[in-house]
Amino acid sequence: MKRSENREGIKGMANPCRYGIERVAYWLMRITGLGLLAYLIGHIYETSSILNGREAWSKMLEMTQTTEGHIILTLVVGMCVFHTANGIRVMLGHGGIGVGRPARPDYPYVPASQNMKHKLCIYASIGLAALAMMYGLSVLLGE
Repeated sequence: MKRSENREGIKGMANPCRYGIERVAYWLMRITGLGLLAYLIGHIYETSSILNGREAWSKMLEMTQTTEGHIILTLVVGMCVFHTANGIRVMLGHGGIGVGRPARPDYPYVPASQNMKHKLCIYASIGLAALAMMYGLSVLLGE
């Protein structure tokens, strides 16, 4: 049986070439949200180790003050910046700011919300996250 173009399933839904940068921003928003949730849980566990005394706290800090720990913190900084900047873009879009005037939905049904302003904001969010990660890595590694 031949598969239809419109029945690609999850593979087609995740294809960034088919839907453009908006789909990439969609997936990055979800992935960074899950990553930040995992970090929050780990941070609560790490911080609660102080209840077991100074030795347990020192051991936990030794574990996090490694190159791998610094790389994880750098990723957390990037996730925070992207998630925040892209979230602001989404909130402004839902409020009608930068979306443009409503138009009649004629074929090929190009949504006004996915105009060049919003695409530029997505690229800016990714760029800000990359800059924040570079700065965070330079601070954490002391270079």
